[in-house]
Amino acid sequence: MRDAVARAITDAARERDDVILVVADISPAASLKNFLDENPTRIVDVGVSEQAMIGMAAGLAMTGLRPFAYTIAPFALYRPFEQIRVDLCYQDLPTVIVGVGAGLSYSALGSTHHTIEDVALACALPNMTVVAPCDPLETAAAVKASFELHGPMYLRIGKAGEPSLTDAAPEPFILGKIRQVGSGGRTAVLAYGPILEMAVRAAEQLQGTDAHPSIYSVHTLKPLDYERLGEILNEHDRVVVLEEHVFLGGLGMRVQAYAHERGSATSISSLHLQDEFIHTYGSKQDLFDAHGITLDALITAIRG
Repeated sequence: MRDAVARAITDAARERDDVILVVADISPAASLKNFLDENPTRIVDVGVSEQAMIGMAAGLAMTGLRPFAYTIAPFALYRPFEQIRVDLCYQDLPTVIVGVGAGLSYSALGSTHHTIEDVALACALPNMTVVAPCDPLETAAAVKASFELHGPMYLRIGKAGEPSLTDAAPEPFILGKIRQVGSGGRTAVLAYGPILEMAVRAAEQLQGTDAHPSIYSVHTLKPLDYERLGEILNEHDRVVVLEEHVFLGGLGMRVQAYAHERGSATSISSLHLQDEFIHTYGSKQDLFDAHGITLDALITAIRG
């Protein structure tokens, strides 16, 4: 996904003169090298100064440019939160904040590098659009769609090596719309971000059974597609929300609140990160295990 977003920004810069990249201590020698080679005057590295990154992006947006503010997710949102709120959201400026390696992607670096509350924070900001694509294809589509916006976007992506999950999706990526990526029976799994791969694996194991679920990518978390969510609740007996985020302020909490508000009889369960700092180091799956998010747990939830 990191390479996909870099390619998408580079492609956009080939077509548009207003694309500019502001990064914070991210080396352009890797995925951003092509952008740097083709646009040496359209990239600025502010170093370990994320507040300056956002302030500079806001100033550039005020001149009519379309900035992408790009760095590791916990430092893209948490450290410059005041600047995002005041400089970008208050003034409704068209800047894309690219948070690379969200969730538990930087599993071995500890809690300082884990981004487990960012959706709740970003969705709470007025004027902010929040997008969390599930694979490289949705990542590229989200970058392209960002130019339709007149205000800020938080683009929450994984790190590297994520597989393509939507090659054969029956529905296209449309910003602001929940997307079905796999059809099934009376159970639906709602997910966003790279963890949707676990839902796809669960569906593969349950293929041919009564429990085989439909899979939906809720890539746009704000504005949330309540119209489609209502249809999903009407059409399914059970909904399982899977997310690499804490429950408070996450998708699961919002789905449950909406279902309660409309008096839905659909059974809803949620697999999410725990409301605690897990002092476990290792692979991403090691941390998922510590949080209780496993393929077996998901299959159990799908079966009810």
